Amino acid sequence: MRIMGLDLGEKRIGVALSDPLGWTAQGLQVIPVSGSLENSIASIQRIARQYEVERVIVGLPRNMDGSLSPVAKKIKEFAGLLSKRLGVPVEMYDERLTTRAAERVLLEADLSRSRRRKVIDKMAAVFILQGYLDALALKDKNENRLD
Repeated sequence: MRIMGLDLGEKRIGVALSDPLGWTAQGLQVIPVSGSLENSIASIQRIARQYEVERVIVGLPRNMDGSLSPVAKKIKEFAGLLSKRLGVPVEMYDERLTTRAAERVLLEADLSRSRRRKVIDKMAAVFILQGYLDALALKDKNENRLD
């Protein structure tokens, strides 16, 4: 089952995809947010069709205390609209600190500031999706445990 991860930002949407078995996340691309919301959804829709995506995971911004950030309501509305347009389940996943983790990895890779700016959203989408995949694998493992 192929799963798509999205990191929604004001200027860019980072996109990541799982491998067909749903074990690992890889960064795919960054979609510039320009014009209408429909343009962004159409781009996501094309990718979903091309890769036969069966589920989408959208990063849900939360404050450090777990409460929803001010932009979370807009993200939830976008996720609902996306689910209707794609016809696949769209789930929210806590994205706290994913951008910071991505920034740290890119700094360690010694990328220039301009190069980091171009790929950070894609890396954040990878962290969101990989976190979801890891949580899903752990849940499956715990459900299948023989006690």
